[in-house]
Amino acid sequence: MTGRLEILAPDGIPEVQPGADLAALIGDALASDPRIGLLRDGDVLIVTQKVVSKAEGAVVDLTTIEPRPEAVAFAERFDRDPRQVEVVLREAVRVVRMERGVIITETHHGLICANGGIDASNVGAGTGDVVTLLPRDPDASAARIRAALLERFGVDVPVVVSDSFGRPWRWGIVDVAIGVSGLEPLEDLRGRADHDGRVMRSTVRAVADELASAAELALGKSTGRPVALVRGAEIVRGEGSVRDLLMPRETDLFP
Repeated sequence: MTGRLEILAPDGIPEVQPGADLAALIGDALASDPRIGLLRDGDVLIVTQKVVSKAEGAVVDLTTIEPRPEAVAFAERFDRDPRQVEVVLREAVRVVRMERGVIITETHHGLICANGGIDASNVGAGTGDVVTLLPRDPDASAARIRAALLERFGVDVPVVVSDSFGRPWRWGIVDVAIGVSGLEPLEDLRGRADHDGRVMRSTVRAVADELASAAELALGKSTGRPVALVRGAEIVRGEGSVRDLLMPRETDLFP
């Protein structure tokens, strides 16, 4: 560890359309940014969910949606778009909570989050009538981008697909990992000694989440920068999956 971390968010990625070669757009942006220079071993690329979903066509035209009565009633009560409520319910494997204008669902990925990760912000043309879904397989999305960058630059850069999640008991959102390729998303420190020599018995670092959250500070929400390169982070290389981060229901105190 060097005690130094750099986060470089290049400009130059245009509005992503369905079917776009996202890896090529990212590669062009990385290659044209003089701050980044050559990619290095240990670099990690963070790619926001929104551009992955757009490129993969994981978008829904709300003008085609007929909401069910339950969605209409909920939307009227809490000033929501009933069409978006309907899409959230359709995409849910399980509705965890649905009240006070908030819908918490479990997705087919096993993620538990507000609105199933379905989002109407930063969708480009059609805003107001278009929402993005989560990518079908974010780990596979990350792997495809990683493979394309390896072929182009000759450096194997781990990739994290990130998205913004709220948190129980705290205000505000943070970015977390919803897909990974090329690194272990967790670092298990149990059994190792801390700085004072005490053996840690419960410490497991959510490294992929920390990388995603750190990168978001450079990305912002309205800058048009959907990717960031994190340089100098301590990671463990490996073929991990975002499912490694998901707590089994039998060990969850708040299922």
